[in-house]
Amino acid sequence: MKEIRLAENIKFYRKAFHMSQDKLAKLLNVDKRIVSAWENDRRKPDLESLAKLCEIFGETLDSLFFE
Repeated sequence: MKEIRLAENIKFYRKAFHMSQDKLAKLLNVDKRIVSAWENDRRKPDLESLAKLCEIFGETLDSLFFE
């Protein structure tokens, strides 16, 4: 079974796109503390946010969760 790496992948892709947590939060219409919580594995994004993350980063759900 694959290891879920969502928190670290959100952070990886955000940095790869040279975005601050604040910038990503604005694109997703959430507070930057929410992005921080996702990246520190304290919360999980809802389905709408996951879809937007895939769109912003040009990635699939599979790559957000497992790569």
